[in-house]
Amino acid sequence: MSAYLARILILLMIAARVDAATIERALNRMYNFDFGSADREMDAYVAEHPNDPLGPSFRAASLLFRELDRLSILESEFFASNKRLTDKKELKPDEKLKQRFMSAVEQSKMLARTQLSSNANDKNALFALCLDAGLITDYMGLIEKRQLGSLSYARESHSYAVKLLKLDPGFVDAHLTTGLTEYLLGSVPFFVKWFVRFEDAEGNKALAVERLKSVVERGRYLGPFAKIILATIDLREKRPLQAEMRLAELSRDFPENPLFKKELEKLKLKIK
Repeated sequence: MSAYLARILILLMIAARVDAATIERALNRMYNFDFGSADREMDAYVAEHPNDPLGPSFRAASLLFRELDRLSILESEFFASNKRLTDKKELKPDEKLKQRFMSAVEQSKMLARTQLSSNANDKNALFALCLDAGLITDYMGLIEKRQLGSLSYARESHSYAVKLLKLDPGFVDAHLTTGLTEYLLGSVPFFVKWFVRFEDAEGNKALAVERLKSVVERGRYLGPFAKIILATIDLREKRPLQAEMRLAELSRDFPENPLFKKELEKLKLKIK
């Protein structure tokens, strides 16, 4: 290899690390609920990488987190109660934010499909589409309370995750989707599971937890989100001490997030 080519490769590797660091900073701001800074970081990334579908995907994720927080959906009582999850009480979403959210998702999908048209196994594009479908699932199911309507998007997200993991078993972040699918299928009655089928999923809660733990330990982007889901699962499965441990870690890692502190204090009082 020539010295010139070696220098080019080194520069490309450095650029890749810088690019990943920009997304990681944006996600750190998002998990700290500093949504304004998260938006600015992602705007900078999108401006520098207009053809990367992950930019608008994570922008949409930040917008969704902002809305879930505003509507108090991220509080533990919401997820710990099946009644709260399925209650059709009307929420009042921010329509301007919804437009921004859907625009970011559509932009990501367009860019991802463009990449897949030239390379059907583009892992970055598959991951973006997996995220996009999952984000729509969450918006429809949690905010609009259209659980049945969101099912097709949940299946779409899962299918992209399965394909991605078949191409690259080390793409651990995709296990956020497969782990969540396993847990959700394991939480519904058998007769429902019979009609709601997902590829390579059987509804094994133990497997769900192991997959989510792998994202916490080795995921590049979604480790904190996987830990939030695990804390929620611990609460639903009556494991308060494990939930307390995870919330303490989240509060330590994201000290500016008031929700983690609030949930941790509430849980401590219940354990006493």
